Amino acid sequence: MKETKLTDQLRRAIETADKSRYVLWKETGIDQAVLSRFMHGKGGLSMDGLDRLAHALGLELVAKKRPTKGQGTK
Repeated sequence: MKETKLTDQLRRAIETADKSRYVLWKETGIDQAVLSRFMHGKGGLSMDGLDRLAHALGLELVAKKRPTKGQGTK
């Protein structure tokens, strides 16, 4: 199973959201230019920005530990 980066998952959630980027900007306070750069892969977001976007989109970010190479094999 191919792993997907958190930022890619968040971009996909924004693209498929029932909210426009304008509404997300108003709800999160993340500058429209910053959000645009993030969506085009030209810039990142702070952890606070990620939290605010996740909240606005109704997402829960959950950290899961990935198995390391060789783990679970004999």
